[in-house]
Amino acid sequence: MIDKFVASAEAALADVRDGATVMIHGFGNAGMPSELIDALIAQGARDLTIVNNNAGNGDTGLAALIKARRVRKILCSFPRQTDSWHFDAQYRTGEIELELVPQGTLAERIRAAGAGIGAFFTPTAHGTRLAEGRETRRIGDRDYVLEYPVHADYALIKADRADRWGNLTYRKSARNFGPIMAAAAKCTVVQVRETVELGELDPESIVTPGIFVQRVVHIPAALKKAA
Repeated sequence: MIDKFVASAEAALADVRDGATVMIHGFGNAGMPSELIDALIAQGARDLTIVNNNAGNGDTGLAALIKARRVRKILCSFPRQTDSWHFDAQYRTGEIELELVPQGTLAERIRAAGAGIGAFFTPTAHGTRLAEGRETRRIGDRDYVLEYPVHADYALIKADRADRWGNLTYRKSARNFGPIMAAAAKCTVVQVRETVELGELDPESIVTPGIFVQRVVHIPAALKKAA
């Protein structure tokens, strides 16, 4: 019987190794799997490469992971915001490496990994410092830059509902990077607000099918409020 439910976030992340590449879902705080990140901090893995839209906000979630000095490198689009002080401090001292990727390119590099695409050309960043050292090609009347997919060992995802097969639905804009990250990782770990029986999810509403999900952790909304 297929059952991807795991008893706790700690159990779901117990095998994350030092040096792993981890995709973390979220656009700012929207869709950020805070409880999974907290469990990753407690687990202790170091020298991580993180793939995310930004470099953390304030002192919680991804920012807390950076504060704990568990991140060696981050691939993101928006590394500096008014409250990204932990990334900023470590970047200035050379403790953390940054690969800056335009947001659309980042999304497509992640999607390409899940789709099995070897590489693709995009006009984004041509003629800028971000294109230095990269292969370029003239196609038609435009210049393009060659980009490669981003694969991950783990993806940490926040969804709304899941069944035991790992089929997922999301809540509004909290979907953002979740579906493409789930497809691009070897092991996708998901925290959900609600678990349901097989057949309760409308097939037309399932955004991420269970084939892309390995582990599901139930984090009730009441538990989040109490934390």
